[in-house]
Amino acid sequence: MVERRAGRVVALQANYCLVVLDRPGPDGQQRLLCTRRTRLGKSGQRICVGDRVEVDGIDWPSARAAISALEPRSSLLERPAVANVSRVVVVVAVREPTLDPLLLTRFLVTAEATGQSVQLVLTKADLLPASELEAWCERVTGWGYPVHAISTLTGQGLGALRASLVESGIAVLCGPSGVGKSSLLNALLPNLELRVGNVSGRLQRGRHTTRHVELFSLSPTALLADSPGFNRPDLPDDPGVLSQAFPELRHRLAETSCRFSNCRHQGDPGCAMGSDWDRHALYGQCLCEVEQRAEALAMAGQRLAGLRQRGSRLEPRLDPQLRRESRRRRRQELENDLSAGLSLPDPAD
Repeated sequence: MVERRAGRVVALQANYCLVVLDRPGPDGQQRLLCTRRTRLGKSGQRICVGDRVEVDGIDWPSARAAISALEPRSSLLERPAVANVSRVVVVVAVREPTLDPLLLTRFLVTAEATGQSVQLVLTKADLLPASELEAWCERVTGWGYPVHAISTLTGQGLGALRASLVESGIAVLCGPSGVGKSSLLNALLPNLELRVGNVSGRLQRGRHTTRHVELFSLSPTALLADSPGFNRPDLPDDPGVLSQAFPELRHRLAETSCRFSNCRHQGDPGCAMGSDWDRHALYGQCLCEVEQRAEALAMAGQRLAGLRQRGSRLEPRLDPQLRRESRRRRRQELENDLSAGLSLPDPAD
């Protein structure tokens, strides 16, 4: 009888998956380095960190096995790719690099796209005067986000943040490079000793120190994922999706509606939002980018409408009226006529 065990993927290492089992095996063995069964790839099933899986072919002495089945997901965060996420923690620094409201908004929009709860962490709080830090906290709270201002050097805010993260589920840290995500994990889990890097002095951008996504245990039921930093998250393609990614806009529209259903909330007649909200200009910048990209894609589609792909090149489509009828089609029509009891015309005629 084949032994099967259930577990969770906590890291991807080259072509292998590191799986933590729900129940330990012999000698307390609970972490297995697993390959993927070929049928998973053939059926198009992609395995991500956070996935619940079933393994078989277990070799306990070498701590090896193979993933044979993938359980349904409750959610999927595309970038970084993490499955079954219950909340997204956007981490940004107030200094080094300087906090940019537009960049922060882009990260928050990306986090909102998951449909999970979003919270915000402001790192390097010790580098900012208390009055400025408080102003930032009040500002983002007005955007609709719970916020924790922390310092890994002084320990400021770490206790409150830890208490919010030990709730059951998977929380993902995401944000630009160099804001201190790895330092934050080291502060929450001192035994990790993750590598950290400095911010570039010329560009004021962080250097990538985290190369892959990995889950770490904060409590028996709470997992925290570190992720590689990226400096310009993508915006959604649909302006309607973009508007729903702004909590202050979403909540206002739930109470009242605009005059027109396709309102852009940029000074349109009868707009319920108006312009008296903090991120009005930031929303306008994001909306402009989304609309410009949509227009560019539409124009590209029009240019390609009269072309078809042949190998590695594009060529004009031939007008159907100019096409010669294929001999195969004529032969099939004759066969159909015969099967219907009709006779072929006499060649002599």
